[in-house]
Amino acid sequence: MTLIDFITAEAARLKQAGVSFGHGTTNAFDEAAWLVLWALGMDLDELEPHASKVLTAEEQAKASALVQQRIDTRKPAAYLTKEAWLQNVPFYIDERSIVPRSFIAELLADGEQTGELDSWLSDRTSKVLDLCTGNGSLAVIAAMAYPDVVVDAADISDDALAIAKINVDRHKLGKRITLVKSDLLANVKGPYDLIVCNPPYVNARSMGELPEEYRHEPALALAGGDDGMDLVRKILRDAPAKMTPDAVLVLEIGNERAHFEHAFRRLEVAWMETSAGADQVLLVTRDALARWSRA
Repeated sequence: MTLIDFITAEAARLKQAGVSFGHGTTNAFDEAAWLVLWALGMDLDELEPHASKVLTAEEQAKASALVQQRIDTRKPAAYLTKEAWLQNVPFYIDERSIVPRSFIAELLADGEQTGELDSWLSDRTSKVLDLCTGNGSLAVIAAMAYPDVVVDAADISDDALAIAKINVDRHKLGKRITLVKSDLLANVKGPYDLIVCNPPYVNARSMGELPEEYRHEPALALAGGDDGMDLVRKILRDAPAKMTPDAVLVLEIGNERAHFEHAFRRLEVAWMETSAGADQVLLVTRDALARWSRA
């Protein structure tokens, strides 16, 4: 059986088993390709040039076993392979931290080019905070995109910070990224020109309905209270004191826009365009936050 035919067959197995996606892939074929190529020691970009490669029985058995593990355990593929990719950047990951999948990465990856985020920054942007950093992926991508900035990467979880250190070291960014243990903004110093944050924002009802794959992730990194906005309220309240006068906060709230707008009706924000549309990530200026807090 050829590589492409084998992946197609394994994708059918995943689909029939009813596994859920969303931790780096959105469909059965991409998930099967990831697992099969990883099991065979091949890079993800090797599928097309090697699609007609005939797999040995041993290769098929090895790859099939990993797909079966995915089905049996319902663990996200990233936890099985110990690797996740965000904007073509590889990151180490395991069950101690949430699988990285923030749409903020798309905005950062444009860097000092012509991205939507860049229009809100200036040549004075020099200090960045990645709040709720998890495995450190947004901090790393920010440092790569903006070579002249320094980044603080903050999280309350010692486990997450341990993984973030692996990734900071992997990409040789230890001189520009500082890891900070902090309960949200409590222990960070600032002031920052840019704060990016993908906080826990899943509302209580949605937490109860999450597919099994998400239950392998730390609940601390997902749950945001009854309306999903518990931590967001604290962040928006405390952020102005940690921001420079022209600073902006980029915040991901996933599918919780309705809850966000209900909770913060008078707050002026700009919704950012990503591959998921214009309702997953928002930007708010320090001035807007200050006006809102006074009101």
